Amino acid sequence: MKRNSRLSLALHTLSHMAGDPERKRTSADIAEHAGTNPVVVRRVLGKLREAGLLASVKGHAGGWSLAKPANSITLADVYLALDERLVSGGEQDAEAMYCSIERDLQTRVADVLGEIEENLVQRLSETSITDVHPKSCSYCGS
Repeated sequence: MKRNSRLSLALHTLSHMAGDPERKRTSADIAEHAGTNPVVVRRVLGKLREAGLLASVKGHAGGWSLAKPANSITLADVYLALDERLVSGGEQDAEAMYCSIERDLQTRVADVLGEIEENLVQRLSETSITDVHPKSCSYCGS
């Protein structure tokens, strides 16, 4: 998975949080570890907070933490919270309005891509954050 995608950042961060769920992590700490900007971290994790997967506390002793047990957070929960699709159905092309072959082709391809997306979400729902959390991280020691 690309290290610079929002999904990769979210899954990586949640996996670390699963190892020490009581610890609060700041956006700056997460950003430094992930090699990105704290603003990017806040945007991504804000989506997870809106979905009820993370909680955040402002202030000196604040930070991000899991809002529910890691074993109840699936990869599908994260994927859907970010509203980031790996399979793109695309928009109807203007040409499709005039050409019945193009319109039918786009409709059939969209149906197939929709099925792939459904299968992807189903498969992601079979794995929790706990399932992908290693015993320890050789990079950071957590």
